[in-house]
Amino acid sequence: MGTIDGNTFIQRLNGLKNEIWFDGVKIKGNISEHPAFKGIVAAKASLYDLQNQPSIKDEMTFYLPEKEDPIGLSYLQPKTKEDLKRRRKMIEHWARHTHGMMGRSPDYMNTVVMSFASSATLLKERENCFPENIQCLYKRAMEHDLSFTHTFITPQVNRSQINLGFSKEPISAKVVDRNEKGLVIKGARLLATQGGLTDEVLVFSAPRAFFDPSEAFAFSIPSNTKGLKFICRDSFVGGESTFNHPLSSRYEEMDSIVVFENVLVPWDRVFYYDNVDAATDFLLQSSFYPFAYHQVVTRQIVKTEFILGVAQLLVETINVGEYQHVQEKLSEIIIGLETMKALVEKSENDAELDEWGYMRPSMIPLQVASNIFPRIYPRFTEIIQLIGASGMVSLPTEKAFDSEIRVELDQYLQADGMNAEDRVKLFRLAWDLTMSSFGTRQTQYERYFFGDPVRLSSILNRNYLKNKHVEEISKFLNLNLKSSNH
Repeated sequence: MGTIDGNTFIQRLNGLKNEIWFDGVKIKGNISEHPAFKGIVAAKASLYDLQNQPSIKDEMTFYLPEKEDPIGLSYLQPKTKEDLKRRRKMIEHWARHTHGMMGRSPDYMNTVVMSFASSATLLKERENCFPENIQCLYKRAMEHDLSFTHTFITPQVNRSQINLGFSKEPISAKVVDRNEKGLVIKGARLLATQGGLTDEVLVFSAPRAFFDPSEAFAFSIPSNTKGLKFICRDSFVGGESTFNHPLSSRYEEMDSIVVFENVLVPWDRVFYYDNVDAATDFLLQSSFYPFAYHQVVTRQIVKTEFILGVAQLLVETINVGEYQHVQEKLSEIIIGLETMKALVEKSENDAELDEWGYMRPSMIPLQVASNIFPRIYPRFTEIIQLIGASGMVSLPTEKAFDSEIRVELDQYLQADGMNAEDRVKLFRLAWDLTMSSFGTRQTQYERYFFGDPVRLSSILNRNYLKNKHVEEISKFLNLNLKSSNH
């Protein structure tokens, strides 16, 4: 079968009848027609159409030996640096189509599944581990162009390192039974972006200092599995009008809590269970982080390009480009953009084959980028707000321009070289990007995409090789260091 188109995606999603709860009500009917989801479903469908567009199909797909159907290039297991660059070009196409606003575009989770399969051998001959099931998932995902979400964050009942237990009933999803058919899971996981809007949900445990063995598992199951429900937050879709809400009407992804009510996970869907070491080693030693970071940083670069375009057009529209403080603000965005681009290219230039023959991008440049972006993105949104100033506040709606007061709007809201309607379109875009509920969620999302920024800094510090720099100072000062623990 290979790659699908947008219509196939929508029909398949509607046919799943996933259990999705929104505003306390269980959704009935086609999810693609629900006001809170229709925009993101349509946007996602357009990505599937894009990968089949004849002019770029060679840059979006590849072929497996002895297979006639094209496969989405996000599933490609890179063997060379050229393969990495091919993957980046594909990611850029999809990211530019959504202006980098869709954190869970299909290529992200496809990349995760690909990375799991590339490292499945890590689980070979380990207790309660089934690497062959990961390979089967990878094959099935490619053949049917499946869509995925994932969830690995536990409920925030207790943020200390040791959860002492607050309830007799499971809160964090855990294995409560095993039988001849599979594992039985009960409890919840947080923050499944696009939860319920995909074919399957990939569930695994994030590495942490203290592990309950009953929570050390990984599997992938269909989103309509019995007992599986998705509880959504409030929608940030401001409305269907692309004039009033140019971003949220299209790209509001929705986040959900995933609840497991004695969900049976068949054995052929289980990757590992009741093995703390395997759960920790698999994520930390596999290619998951290098490939996932590579996809994310590429998308964030495209998003930064979009922000720069908005900022520059604002400057030109209100004619403030000659002010040095405005030039300085634009330079901040340029510096951030070029830094991110240099880091992703360095990660490719310094890529190396791993022990299984797959070309992993270098992790250090990507870790640096993942430490930079959570700090610069909130600043970029602030720059948009500062440039737009009071113009970000008094913004009439699309209907206002279709009313008898249009003559006043045309007179008083025009800009130098731009009519009032176009000027309001631009400022509403800037507002939706930085000040609406959708925009502020984007800021929080990027701030915590890979976790706590302080923890990310600590990880970078631990992983960065500093010894040679210490040795240089030691030689310069002719020191006799007793320890080289740097």
